[in-house]
Amino acid sequence: MKLEFCGGAGEIGRSAILVDDSLLLDFGMDSGNPPAFPVGDVDPDAVVVSHGHLDHVGSLPTLLSGDARPPVHWTPPTYDLAMVLARDTLELHGGTYNCPFTEAELARLTQVSETHGYGEPFTAAGYEVTFFDAGHIPGSAHVLVSDGDTRLLYTGDFHTEDQQLVAGTTARPDADIVVCESTYAETTRRPRAEIEREFAESLRTTLWEGGTVVVPAFAIGRTQEMLCLCERHGLECYVDGMGKRVTELFLRPRNRGFLRDPDRLRRAKGNARFVDGRDGQRKRIAEQNTVIVTTSGMLHGGPAMTYVPEIRTNPVNKIALTGYQVEGTPGRELLETGSAEIDGRVMPISARVEAYDFSAHADRAGLESFLESYRDATIAVVHGDRCAAFAAALADDGYAATAPSLGDVVRY
Repeated sequence: MKLEFCGGAGEIGRSAILVDDSLLLDFGMDSGNPPAFPVGDVDPDAVVVSHGHLDHVGSLPTLLSGDARPPVHWTPPTYDLAMVLARDTLELHGGTYNCPFTEAELARLTQVSETHGYGEPFTAAGYEVTFFDAGHIPGSAHVLVSDGDTRLLYTGDFHTEDQQLVAGTTARPDADIVVCESTYAETTRRPRAEIEREFAESLRTTLWEGGTVVVPAFAIGRTQEMLCLCERHGLECYVDGMGKRVTELFLRPRNRGFLRDPDRLRRAKGNARFVDGRDGQRKRIAEQNTVIVTTSGMLHGGPAMTYVPEIRTNPVNKIALTGYQVEGTPGRELLETGSAEIDGRVMPISARVEAYDFSAHADRAGLESFLESYRDATIAVVHGDRCAAFAAALADDGYAATAPSLGDVVRY
């Protein structure tokens, strides 16, 4: 089996792996400035998508230009999320380098889509493919690919610990080759239940003191996690940004079965007040003694650009960051300097700033526990900042592990 690593090798972003020149696994984009897209000249017979995050689906519509019409296989939530992200990209960047597709390619994507549930084998480009719950976000999948002789497991992004929305992965299908993500291979995380309790208590304290809490959160997965935590701990909240659409999407009848507890998210939605952003509504909300869950998670856009300036001068207020802050983003700048560039202005922040690791990826212990089932397999480490270091550690522990570089073609 020949694998070409067109993206996500030695990096996080633009994940794309081509199997035997015919089956493409993911086709994402790196949304940096400028954005980056997969390398190589791919013309697949079929595409299989692990989950609906931009770094795994962002470039998909470009595959449908010209006469190409490869079928695209994914779970129902992944399809719905990919369409939301693609439309958002078109609205924000259509006609520029940042958006390498048009409305025509997006329309074609709906025509070639084929959805599948977990544990339901299907055929793609002549391979037998099966999805298994990866425990990352609703609809996320480990992808098992078999050509009859060799079994390849592409882990996609995964988590081994339970979250509010989804349970941790327990799937360990037999495989000869494992292409494994390593996003948090250098991190050891405290139990999630401890982090959740600490987060809720911090928000409750700020509200008791009369302050406002802004909770910047990624729209897909993280916003819904925060809403569930607020409802669980009796904290009223507002929700703003793309996370509103994604919450509705997850509660569609065909997607509810991909949630750990659909009623939990339904209750969380009922506990939250949705913001439409009209007539100065956001500024009025920022003056309230409340919790505001809003995009963007790294403070580089979205309604957070209104809320943060409104609450920044009062030291009783709080900004509770809920995800990793990439270097160069306003969120990272805020953590390191106490100031952040918001809409072109550098603003000192007097409000308290806290950071919580609610990552939906397995940490070092989770990765090692997952791979323990694959000691006899060949391991390719991808999707991380230090893939080579993790592969070397695995090799020292007796695994046949390597870290391919971007553009590498490897025969297994």
